[in-house]
Amino acid sequence: MSCRDGTQYVIIGNGIAGTTAAEVLRRADPNGCVTLITDEPYPLYNRVALPRLLKLQVREEKVLMRTVEAHEKLGIKLLLETKVRAIDPEERVVLTDRGQQLPFDRLLIASGGRPNRLEVPGADAYGVFNFQTLADTRAIMEALKTARRAVTVGGSFIGYELTEAFLARGLQVTWLIRESCFLGYHGYLDEEGGEIVDRIARRAGVEVIYEDEVAGVVPDGGRVKQVKTKRGRVIEADIVGVGIGLRLNTDFVKDTPIETNRGVITDEYLATAMPGVYAAGDVAEFWDVVTEERHALGTWPNAAAQGRIAARNMLGAGEIFVDVPDYTSGLFDSNIACSGIVPRDHPEVESVKWVDRENLSYRRLFFKDGRLVGAVLIGEMKGRKRLLELIRTKARLEPCVRQKLLDLVAV
Repeated sequence: MSCRDGTQYVIIGNGIAGTTAAEVLRRADPNGCVTLITDEPYPLYNRVALPRLLKLQVREEKVLMRTVEAHEKLGIKLLLETKVRAIDPEERVVLTDRGQQLPFDRLLIASGGRPNRLEVPGADAYGVFNFQTLADTRAIMEALKTARRAVTVGGSFIGYELTEAFLARGLQVTWLIRESCFLGYHGYLDEEGGEIVDRIARRAGVEVIYEDEVAGVVPDGGRVKQVKTKRGRVIEADIVGVGIGLRLNTDFVKDTPIETNRGVITDEYLATAMPGVYAAGDVAEFWDVVTEERHALGTWPNAAAQGRIAARNMLGAGEIFVDVPDYTSGLFDSNIACSGIVPRDHPEVESVKWVDRENLSYRRLFFKDGRLVGAVLIGEMKGRKRLLELIRTKARLEPCVRQKLLDLVAV
């Protein structure tokens, strides 16, 4: 049986969600036709390892995870440097910028997102970088050869990763955060949590500026020379790293039955409103049976798990995706973990916390309707697996038990 005679599977996006799904489909349905589309020039690489590459802790070949030859051997048709322009819901074809019309029986949208650009005068100067792709990393590494002073923009994990990488490469770093603290936009940290992160960052040698943002970039000979802020600061810089959020890639689904909000809306099976079409990874705004709400996840393990579940459901398995939003990261010489729902969106959430200023350690647990629904840990990760299990199982906890739970994870 030729590929044309089998089920036509098309996957938009070759990150960990899309590539995982393609490989699951290929192995489960050897007679099907699996087409994997990416606008990048190379197969899957480890995005999680890019900060380590930037810090020269790993070589680039260790970041690359797949080859064109590996896809060919497995029987996956990989279309590199190809952008999806639209989906025709009646003809059930994907239209690309290369004029291709790719028919599908089952479609997976794993298109991820693209970082928000710095939209200020002078931001097109050489030395202003977003940080998401391998191409971004290569460009930053080239600029770092002559850079001595850096400004990083954004109180997100990307802002942190750039700050730490520039510091590790020996640069003088100023970290500019619009909110009153790191992760302030999400509401994970209160004033005391923000103070702990501030002290950890300053101990590492970073100058941190809060409640200010970039008003303009001053170039010299086409390259960054200074950053001006809205509060009148002038900061010398040879390089500017930007981490101010992500816009999810959903433009190509307009004029289809596929519903979108911030991302592509799915049910608990990762299925969209259009029959036979699924979404996974960053772009999927799925119904989470654990937190009982829709949200998108932006972590590598979650994306890989969604890719597997989506592929199985494309094959008819009918599996529910069950996982807890969870992100862990280094924090200079410390660690941070954020799990569960984002408090910013839930004013009714109650919290308890434990703070050790001497050892720069912080614990905050979030409760809703008697259930543990979220947690943030800074420092040691003691008790984290137990917290994740309680969130996942939706166990109801009496008020006295909540304090005991906090004592469990305090160090």
